[in-house]
Amino acid sequence: MKLKIPKLKFPNIKKIVKQYIRVLKIMKKPDKDEYFLVAKITGLGIIIIGVIGFIIFLIYNLIIRLGV
Repeated sequence: MKLKIPKLKFPNIKKIVKQYIRVLKIMKKPDKDEYFLVAKITGLGIIIIGVIGFIIFLIYNLIIRLGV
């Protein structure tokens, strides 16, 4: 009984490397204003998620205490 070794299909490595190089060429370091804008938006998202979680926590505790 012979074991069949599957042939691995590798994607075109040159094409992938060219795509990575293209992305690296067009990338730029964010300036100070852009960095702080992203930080503000991220912080706001974290706060919103925290508030939603806290509201769910309060509702859950209210349901438990009322014995519904």
